[in-house]
Amino acid sequence: MLAQLDWKELFQLSLSPLEIIVRGTMIYWFLFVLFRFVIRRDVGSVGIADVLLLVIVADAAQNGMSGEYKSISDGMLLVSVLIGWNYLFDWLSYHSPFFRRLAEPRPLVLVRDGRILYRNMRRELITEDELWRRLRQNGVESLDQVRYACMETDGQISVIRRE
Repeated sequence: MLAQLDWKELFQLSLSPLEIIVRGTMIYWFLFVLFRFVIRRDVGSVGIADVLLLVIVADAAQNGMSGEYKSISDGMLLVSVLIGWNYLFDWLSYHSPFFRRLAEPRPLVLVRDGRILYRNMRRELITEDELWRRLRQNGVESLDQVRYACMETDGQISVIRRE
């Protein structure tokens, strides 16, 4: 026999809305700082905020769907908080150069005028072999061909060749 569905329990908040908002906000900021300053090059070609949002929204939604929260409303409120922060970051990045510099790392120069900048490579834990692999993918055979090679905000390496 199918159990009776308790509609009230399904949609009634089991935690205070303020607690859900504070928890969602703290997790969002913690993961944003982690992605922004620690694992920038491992994110791939998707933006930091996109990966962050995908991971925590998936987890928040899963909790709401699986019943770790007492109600669907708890999960929906948490997902809304996370989406709200993501939208606010996008909006602020679009409208504020200051916030854009804060939210997105600047490109990091790895090669300048044919010289490898080992200090910057150490900072991002990029080996010389990995750099050469990326340079070859861009058709570079010699460092003399490179004016700049930069690690972009998405972790990819772009190459500006000498003319």
